[in-house]
Amino acid sequence: MEKKAPIILLTLLITACSSGTGSSPENNFNHPVAGFNSDENPYRQISQIPLPVGYERTITDSNSFSTYLRKIGLKKNSTVYLYNGRPKQNQSAQFALLDISVGDKDLQQCADAVMRLRAEYLFAQKQFNQIIFFDNDKTAYQFSAPYTRDHFSNYLNRVFGMCGSASLTKQLNTVNNFKDIQSGDVMIRGGFPGHAVIVIDVAENSSGNKIYMLAQSYMPAQDIHILKNPANKNLSPWYEVNDEFIIETPEYSFTRNELKRW
Repeated sequence: MEKKAPIILLTLLITACSSGTGSSPENNFNHPVAGFNSDENPYRQISQIPLPVGYERTITDSNSFSTYLRKIGLKKNSTVYLYNGRPKQNQSAQFALLDISVGDKDLQQCADAVMRLRAEYLFAQKQFNQIIFFDNDKTAYQFSAPYTRDHFSNYLNRVFGMCGSASLTKQLNTVNNFKDIQSGDVMIRGGFPGHAVIVIDVAENSSGNKIYMLAQSYMPAQDIHILKNPANKNLSPWYEVNDEFIIETPEYSFTRNELKRW
C-alpha cells in the first residue's frame, strides 16, 4: 500500500492542474459545495444550492419560468429510482433529486422531463392554453378542460407517449449565442433516441462570467436529477460558460449549437 501513495499523489496533482472546461483551472473557483458526498441532500430547493464565491443568481421576474425552476423542491434522498421502484444502476451522475414524481410507467424519460417541467410551470400559472406539444408529424397535443390535476397527469402521459426529443427540438428555438444562456433553456439532440437536459439555474459574477446547472431524466424513466459536472469537480454541480464546443455531462455530450429556448 505504501508504494502506491506516490502514484496516487502524482495522479491528484495532474488532475488538479488540468481544466475540464478549457478556459479556467478547477482551483480558480472557491466553491462551498464542491460536490458534497452524502446519501442525504442538505438543500430543500434549487435556490439553496450554494454558489462559488463572487457569483450571484441572475435576476428574474417573479412569475418567470426561471424563478419557478429555482423554487422546485429537492428530495432528502440522493438515490435515483426508476419508474418501477428499482434504483438506477448508475448512481454517480446526480447531485440532487427534484421532488417530482416519475410515475409508475416508463414514460417520463429525457425530453419528457423537460416537457413536464415546462407544462408544470404553465399549469401553476394557469396559462392552460399555452400547454401544447407536437409529435414528429407536427400533430398538436393541446391541454384542455377540465383543468384538474388528474386530467393534467393523463394529458402528460399521452404527450410522453407521442412526443420526444426528435419532435421537441423542432418546437424549440435555437439560441445563437451560447453566452446568452438562460434558466429554462434546453440542450437537446433530437433522435431515436436523442437526449435533452434542462438549464435549471444560471448565475453570473461582476465580470459577466456565467455558470449554470443542468437537470435530466434518462432511460428508463427515472427521477429528475441535477447533474454533477464531471469535467470540473470543484465547480460541480455548476458548469462554466466558456469557449469549449463540447459540453460533457455525466451520461451524454452536447455541443454549444444544441442550446434551444421556448
